[in-house]
Amino acid sequence: RRRYGNADEHSSPLFAFTTGVRHVSGINIYTPNELEVVNGTSVRLKCTFTSTHKVTLQTVTVSWNFRPLNSGSEESVFFYQGTPFPPNMGRFKDRAVWSGDILRGDASITLNDVRPTFNGTYICQVRNLPDVHGSNGELILRVVNEASLSEISILAAAIGGACGVILILFGIFMCVRFCRRKRMENDIELQTQEKHWRDPTVW
Repeated sequence: RRRYGNADEHSSPLFAFTTGVRHVSGINIYTPNELEVVNGTSVRLKCTFTSTHKVTLQTVTVSWNFRPLNSGSEESVFFYQGTPFPPNMGRFKDRAVWSGDILRGDASITLNDVRPTFNGTYICQVRNLPDVHGSNGELILRVVNEASLSEISILAAAIGGACGVILILFGIFMCVRFCRRKRMENDIELQTQEKHWRDPTVW
């Protein structure tokens, strides 16, 4: 059974359903197990790693490959060795870009303007000399036409929570303002009364 790592988020309607970690000899590779993204948007395929040896730009190589849902043959998606080498042909040309940071153990890439043909399994292979043996990280990408109900619920909850916080802060602000105004009116009234007490000729 495949085990998998923490997903990231962000730049698109992207959701990780389950997370975990794959343990390998010398290198630990962390990937989401399954991602869902809306057709035509962008998705970050996160792959992070740790190594028992020092990580440098010269010793690390990263290979991303793609296996379609209905085919066992793999297709190259991206390659990194000291510098990014995006694909110059195939379905991922001008779509796959580097979004990782080797020195921070990040071998992620981003797919822009995803299409239904991007459905399948993505394999992240990281090697750090002399760590050259071990399993690869794998994640399944599903491209959908619209966000699922659960995703919409999450988005609605986030927006509702933000609006709630804004309303609470606005209420506190208005209460503070009202209290200050009331206190100023009381101070003015008290000063007027004191003036009358000190000078009986003042009406």
